Amino acid sequence: MAEAFAAVQPLLDEYADIERQLADPAVHADAGRSRTLGRRFAELGRVVAAHRAWESAQDDLEAAREMADADPEFAAEVPGLEAAAEEATETLRRILIPRDPDDSRDVILEIKSGEGGEESALFAGDLLKMYLKYAEAKGWKAEILEATETDMGGYKDLSVAIKAKGAVDPENGVWAHLKYEGGVHRVQRVPATESQGRIHTSAAGVLVYPEVEEVEEVEIDMNDVRVDVYRSSGPGGQSVNTTDSAVRLTHEPTGIVVSCQNEKSQLQNKESAMRILRARLLAAQREAAAAEAQDMRKSQVRTVDRSERIRTYNYPENRIADHRTGYKAYNLDHVLAGELGPVVQSAIDADEAARLEAHHA
Repeated sequence: MAEAFAAVQPLLDEYADIERQLADPAVHADAGRSRTLGRRFAELGRVVAAHRAWESAQDDLEAAREMADADPEFAAEVPGLEAAAEEATETLRRILIPRDPDDSRDVILEIKSGEGGEESALFAGDLLKMYLKYAEAKGWKAEILEATETDMGGYKDLSVAIKAKGAVDPENGVWAHLKYEGGVHRVQRVPATESQGRIHTSAAGVLVYPEVEEVEEVEIDMNDVRVDVYRSSGPGGQSVNTTDSAVRLTHEPTGIVVSCQNEKSQLQNKESAMRILRARLLAAQREAAAAEAQDMRKSQVRTVDRSERIRTYNYPENRIADHRTGYKAYNLDHVLAGELGPVVQSAIDADEAARLEAHHA
């Protein structure tokens, strides 16, 4: 275990340094820096706790072995202490495996209707309700940043910010759970628009981005951003606002376009659009870097094509199936009511197994 201790010592030193910084009131005057340090402190806290447990288990085992020859009671404790030390060693080894640095971040989640017309838009609304209820059950805060509704109450597209309350451990972070939702979600059911009772298949696309603090990685030169304002419109294109409060941002170097019209204030719409733009730019930067390193994981699809599905929601059979992990259950009604935990956990388990295999390769 000497090699693991060598890997952990710099992390213990970093933890102690951040602890000192967080004790300085001046640090908390800078909200962005305070959040960044708090997030890293929570992440390193798991390492510190695992290392302390490992040290304690090793000390207990060593003491029992030293006394075993002189005292049969200590000798009898050795096998149990060996098992505890082995478990503590494995726990520390797992925690030291590099994990996604964004796991403790909040997210911006986008849902876009795809094949299936109005039925796809209605399904996008069902997905939104599912994520809102899941967020509520996790104690997270959800805020709809932008939504384009259809005449029947569905959504052509929408963006929602989902935030944890305060600093959280990485394994409890919003990104740690929702990053697996990116991809095409396929639905099989009898649409509300179907008079013959036939089952139709349609799809909606989900994109997930870690939300970026203004002070962090993404710097946006506003000279590169074209800002257009226009009147917001409702379902069917009718005008719902008599002022030019809607905002469209075009990031000219990348071609990324973000539009927001939900708020009555032009300033509020611009702020929401900037949040989405920052998240998309960070995702684009990381995709480019990963592609250059030939380490790109195709975790999200950019086209809403039924053939590229990650999950199927079958209403007639009340079945939910994740095609990446093999997870299947017949409690779709509960999942849509926000009980998404087991489905997400199957993705977390599969990802951890892949990281363990890569680490030991």
